[in-house]
Formats: sequence, C-alpha cells, structure tokens
Amino acid sequence: MANTVILALVDGMRPDGLLSCGHPFVNKLIAASASTMEGRTCFPSVTLPCHMSLFHSVDPERHGILTNTYVPQVRPIDGLIDQLDKYGKRSAMFYTWEELRDLARPGHAHKNVYVNLHSNPDSDCMITDEALSFMAKDHVDFLFLYLGETDEVGHDKGWMSDEYISAVRKAVGCIERVYDTLDETDTLIVTADHGGHGRSHGATCPEDMTIPLLMCGAAFAPGSTLEDASIKDIAPTIASLLGVPRAREWEGEQRA
Repeated sequence: MANTVILALVDGMRPDGLLSCGHPFVNKLIAASASTMEGRTCFPSVTLPCHMSLFHSVDPERHGILTNTYVPQVRPIDGLIDQLDKYGKRSAMFYTWEELRDLARPGHAHKNVYVNLHSNPDSDCMITDEALSFMAKDHVDFLFLYLGETDEVGHDKGWMSDEYISAVRKAVGCIERVYDTLDETDTLIVTADHGGHGRSHGATCPEDMTIPLLMCGAAFAPGSTLEDASIKDIAPTIASLLGVPRAREWEGEQRA
C-alpha cells in the first residue's frame, strides 16, 4: 500500500506540449510509469468542471459545475478528499487558483496552501516550494499539487507557442523536484485538466479534450500503457492505493 500519493496537475498541459517541452525528466517519468498521451477529460473542457470531475469521478452534468463559478451540488457526491477524510486519511492541497478551494468540503483537508497565480509570476515554483517544505516536516496520505502558469501562458500567448512550451518545461521541472524526494512506497500521478487550442479551451476538439496521464509507483508496471483512460479514473485509483473504498456514485475505473 502506498505511503503517500501525490497528484501533480499542470493546468492546460497538452500531451504534445509535454512531449515536446525538451525536459529530460519527461522520458524518465514515462519509462517509470504506466501512462497514456491519449487520456480523456470531460466536457466542458474548462478548469473547474474538469477538476470537479477528477475529484468526484462523474461528468459535469452530474456534479453540476459547468463553468469556473462554483455552485453547491444539488445531489451532493463525496469527492476524493471527503472520502479519504471519512476513512481517517489525511490530505493536503497546494494550489495557485483560488476556486480550487471548493474541491473538498470545509475542514476535510488537513492542510490548504494557496499562492495567487496572478500576483506571483513564479507561482509554480513558489507553490512547489511550499509543498516540498510541508512534505519534509509533516505527513499526509494524499497531496494535491496544482501548477497553473501553463494555462495562463496559453491564454496570453497561445497553446503550443514558444512561451507555452517554456511554461510546460518549467512545470515539469517542478514535478521532478517532487519526484526526487519520493521513496519506493510513494506514488506520483501526473496529469492535466484539459488542453487548449489557439488562445482558449472549452470545446470538444481533440486539442482541448486530450490529456496526459502518468502513474508512477509500485502498483504500476514501468513503461506500460493505460488503455482508454479518463480523468474520472484518478479518484478511484487514489482511493484504492490508500485502501479506501470508492464512493458509491463514482463512475471512473480503478487503475490499481
């Protein structure tokens, strides 16, 4: 059973952006992981709906979040952190986009750290520093690390622009720093919420709907392929790794 599961999410990271960013850690992580560059996100391919689907393992039409504005669920579903808390597992959230605070119900995460993406041009490195500092002195069963600069640059300069590729490379460097602190009992999952095209996202085109998904740890065969993977598979997989049953409403496939 895993000691700690770390989920690192790079907002707006397309698979071809990851593969072409030029960071040597990409190939190392792929070789060490079960992975796919053809994962599916949900529609609308927008940040908050996609994150809600990741943490609640249902489509937006079920959890009811269709834009980047949170609204209370009409038929509430326990999200990943809520489910882990119910079974005595500790979680921490490190993020640079404030709206993500609603991914868990108040009080269910052991630690919440927020760095404002818009006020801090080096927010990816800053939030990674915060996560690493916390991991060095405290323990949680699940840690969520959100890196938001890539999406910001995509909207400003365009997806697959030189500036976007540089932002992906920077995010990969942050993830490598986390990877280097892990031991054989830990699991690292790397993914994105959506892709993008031009200077936007939210459509049904492959550029927006296709995401990378890499799962690295003892439960996954190095160099293997995750077939037919969905963003909805992440919550049930993490729960399984931590010995926690899936919530009744979750729809995704358990990958470990």
